[in-house]
Amino acid sequence: MNIGIIGIGRIGKIHLTNCLSHFGQVHVVAVMNPSLAGQEFAKKMGVATVSSDPGEVLENPDIQAVLICSSTDSHAEHVEAAALEGKAIFCEKPMDLSIDRVRKTLEIVKECNVPLMLAFNQRFDPNFADVRQRVQSGLIGNIRSLHIISRDPGPPPISYIKKSGGMLMDMTIHDFDMARFQMGCEVTQVYARGGNVVSPAIAKAGDIDFAAVMLTFENGATALIENCREAAYGYDQRLEVFGSKGMIRTENPLKTTNRFSGENGTHSARNLDFFMDRYAESYRLELKAFFDALQNNEVMPATGDDGLKAMEIAEAAYRSIHENRPIDL
Repeated sequence: MNIGIIGIGRIGKIHLTNCLSHFGQVHVVAVMNPSLAGQEFAKKMGVATVSSDPGEVLENPDIQAVLICSSTDSHAEHVEAAALEGKAIFCEKPMDLSIDRVRKTLEIVKECNVPLMLAFNQRFDPNFADVRQRVQSGLIGNIRSLHIISRDPGPPPISYIKKSGGMLMDMTIHDFDMARFQMGCEVTQVYARGGNVVSPAIAKAGDIDFAAVMLTFENGATALIENCREAAYGYDQRLEVFGSKGMIRTENPLKTTNRFSGENGTHSARNLDFFMDRYAESYRLELKAFFDALQNNEVMPATGDDGLKAMEIAEAAYRSIHENRPIDL
């Protein structure tokens, strides 16, 4: 399989490295990146064709699939161009910050009849995937509630905050997708509260840095999602599903499994630093899922429609905060 990659920033570097290290059947033919730093990285990794022109990837007839890892404001444009060229597409989320633009782009993808996978990598984390399998098997009976905690170790730069689309669209969108993924049905109502407890600069930039969102689902169960841009103890990603037959919970992996016991008590290692450490395996597994689906002509495990639904939940959550009321979907 010949592929091309658009965008060699933080995520693009992860995907390029994984492609070259773990997938012998995949040949990275060309890479596009606007800055020299990303281009130099790709050259050092041995990519033959490196350019600042996306046409070198999108218009190359030898390339069957494209990984779109560029800035969010360029995702939809590149997805549409790749679809019109008949290429399979793997796109980082979100596809765009405008729901209307996403709907338009998905229509073009559908008309071109090309495979599209949206990169909700947390679905492929072995812990969360195991919870999903156990829940769907009926192990815990009828789901009564889901609790998702997502806290970053520290806020991103204000320059990023200003163009991210806001915390609910940038950070919580993973949790909205995870809630749908675990529940196996759709959200019917959203009620959210948000505020600023971390940084006055984030408030000045027009965003929140803390949120609590309650989702009601078709099956009558509820999900409570808690987000914060800062946690003093490191990256915090946990979830719990409670049902009629029991409960299943996944905890944070730590830097080591070592525990020290002394006169002041028992102490464990610190949480992992950030998502690059926490989800290193999930980034590899999501690419495997993409390549396997292409090879076997199967439905993508995370689709453009999944991304659209998560965005619709995020938009409803913003409305709920601003209007101080539940929003029906």
